[in-house]
Amino acid sequence: MATKAVTFDSLRNDIVNRNFKPVYLFMGEETYFIDALTDLLEENVLTDAEKDFNMMLFYGVDSDVNTIISSARRFPMMAEYQLVMVKEAQELDHFDDLNYYVQKPVPSTILVIAYKHGTVDKRKSVVKNIEKAGVVFESKKLYENQVPAFIKSYFQVRGIGIDEKSAQMLTDFVGNDLSKLIRELEKLEISLPETQKRITEELVEKNVGISKDFNNFELLKAITEKDTLSANRIVNYFDKNPKNNPIQVTLSVLFNFFGNLLECYWLPNKSEQHIMKALELRSAYFVRPYLTALKYYNANKVMEIISLLRTYDAKSKGIDNVSAAPGELLKELVYKIMH
Repeated sequence: MATKAVTFDSLRNDIVNRNFKPVYLFMGEETYFIDALTDLLEENVLTDAEKDFNMMLFYGVDSDVNTIISSARRFPMMAEYQLVMVKEAQELDHFDDLNYYVQKPVPSTILVIAYKHGTVDKRKSVVKNIEKAGVVFESKKLYENQVPAFIKSYFQVRGIGIDEKSAQMLTDFVGNDLSKLIRELEKLEISLPETQKRITEELVEKNVGISKDFNNFELLKAITEKDTLSANRIVNYFDKNPKNNPIQVTLSVLFNFFGNLLECYWLPNKSEQHIMKALELRSAYFVRPYLTALKYYNANKVMEIISLLRTYDAKSKGIDNVSAAPGELLKELVYKIMH
């Protein structure tokens, strides 16, 4: 029988519902998920009164494995659990020696190991035994196409909604840098009027500084619909506001779209449902631009556009480009794409 995948959401639900495991290993490149899960356990395992005698915090750089194991083998005082947390565990010497404990952990101890900026080799006994006794969660960087779903999930647990366009605007503006993204999401949450429980594009425009009418989402829409007037207006706006509209972000958005569009041409069935499944899109809302673009751009033109995007990406980095500014390059590119 297949093992159910461990996800951030499933772990968060288990922790909030006090379905604890005796050992947790959180490891990986994306520190946000590691910190969030560690904080959740700190908030939910013990009450404030219980923490005085039953919570021990270690940092890998100035701790040793024997002391951690000795602490984990203690029993809680006037509480159901004791919580032993090892932060920055990637700095811990003789990490593999934790295997002596995790083979038979104490049920009343919850040992949390936060290992950042890398992973422990999953073939090692210590990882295999943690997986048998508890949870191993690898915190991976999100791909940009996963960020809108993360944004929706972030607000959903707080009882707040957000529309698809607003989530995509934030993604295009911030990318997959979650530490930067969280700051913007917190800003939006604070700015919500008391009677309002939904993030709108107007709220994003006011508090994040992204124009609801002049952004990569609207530029892509104008290009797919062959709306030259709107595309030119947006490109001119980008030219006058380069700090909030860097050309590299725009090129990335266009490259992802036309790369996916090229894939659509080889689909035997180009229905909304089949395109959504093939491109792993999360809703029909994001299929519509592809259906529109299929009417206006043939496969040969799309291959030409992808080649243009590579050329202008190089030019934006100074290759074969002596003096053209990013705004000028984008104007040239969009003209060539649409003609």
